[in-house]
Amino acid sequence: MTSERDAQFHSFVVAHRAAMVRTATLLTAGDQHLAEDLVQSTLTKLYVAWPAFRRAANPDGYVRRTLVNVLTDEHRRGWRRRERPVAVLPDEPAAETVGGELTEGLRAALRDLPPRMRAALVFRYVYDLDVAATADALGCSEGTVKSQTARALDRVRAVLGPVSSVLA
Repeated sequence: MTSERDAQFHSFVVAHRAAMVRTATLLTAGDQHLAEDLVQSTLTKLYVAWPAFRRAANPDGYVRRTLVNVLTDEHRRGWRRRERPVAVLPDEPAAETVGGELTEGLRAALRDLPPRMRAALVFRYVYDLDVAATADALGCSEGTVKSQTARALDRVRAVLGPVSSVLA
């Protein structure tokens, strides 16, 4: 027999999981497997803190903040081993922009950024959050968001060239 809490949580997961996976995929610069792991960990944390989540004034911000915290925790793990990306995958066509999705060049440029810089760019330019909402999601000041965004854009432009239609 399921409780009311379980039913509410199930409804939340059905309604929001796809968007969470998309955000996590952007935050991980296209690493779909890590994104799935992050979403699963985030959902676990949300379930444990369900009463606090239900009382939150900004539930979307609560989810974004939890997702960023889980990503930060993942990057802090000492035993974590990453696969090494290669320039060309065998027997696979080159990735291009399709329907607004990220190009492989942009994905690689985002992958080279530290997680907080990447999160600042994703929240500011992909999700079009203002500086205050991004600062709230990242748990930092608005000035930090501005400086992290400016530095991240400089680094992305250095990799992609002076004109980037996706993050300009």
